[in-house]
Amino acid sequence: MPNITHKVTENSTGDARIRPATRVVAGHPSADGAGVKIHRVAGFQSPDFSPFLMIDEIRSENPDDYIAGFPPHPHRGIETLTYMLSGEFEHQDHLGNRGAIHQGGAQWMRAGRGIIHSEMPSQGEGGMHGFQLWINMAAKDKMSKPAWRDIHPEQVREVALDEDGSLIRLIAGQWQIGGEPECGPLLEAAAEASVADLRLNAGTEVILPVPRSHSVLAYIYRGALDTGRGVVDRGNLVLFGDGDSIQLRAPDKGTGLLLLHGAPLGEPVAHYGPFVMNSREEIEQAVRDYNSGTLTD
Repeated sequence: MPNITHKVTENSTGDARIRPATRVVAGHPSADGAGVKIHRVAGFQSPDFSPFLMIDEIRSENPDDYIAGFPPHPHRGIETLTYMLSGEFEHQDHLGNRGAIHQGGAQWMRAGRGIIHSEMPSQGEGGMHGFQLWINMAAKDKMSKPAWRDIHPEQVREVALDEDGSLIRLIAGQWQIGGEPECGPLLEAAAEASVADLRLNAGTEVILPVPRSHSVLAYIYRGALDTGRGVVDRGNLVLFGDGDSIQLRAPDKGTGLLLLHGAPLGEPVAHYGPFVMNSREEIEQAVRDYNSGTLTD
């Protein structure tokens, strides 16, 4: 079996510490938009999630599960990152932005002070399988100007990890791969949020450096992950403790996962529907602004 171990970057004291898996958060079935069936992991009030807030996975070959999509709806105070393994999503917003992503592509949106958008899916040859991440914004940035961009599949940096097909796709942020600095095409995400799609063959082990100050999370979407403290099946999120690097092992059925790291914000989180602010008063203001038609002013 392949066994690929990338160089771990040493810290200033000359040692490197593998982050232990500290807890597992189970995903659960839910629905959103116009009845779209999703698998959700949320951590709005969990400091070890920050700056990430939520991961939604859409996975179905039945169009009835998702075809109604997400009609126009508002957001304030967050960023979203959508990533597709199969199928297609089309984005439209009140600013006139419009674009579609498909297999291997991603889409980033900064809601900032307010945006109204829709996300409508269509089925590809392999059905619908994709993810949306919610990324929190620092208090000082929550009322910033909205922004949006598509990331096409060919823009995603893809690095082979062995000769048998294990690979990492760098979508956002800064990474160290094989001792070399690498980055995804999205560098403007809030809180240094970094996102990669890691696909490991059975028996493969990878060690990747990660910033000591960042939170690190792994969402398993295929197979399972051997954490060293037990095997975690797909549909679950693993959170990791302190250290300089992360060790990922694929058991006998291989693994597909989203690997996330970002700078924790250390700020209070107030959440109501599509709005994420720092206080209940700010949430109430967002609701008033939306109802009065001034959310996007």
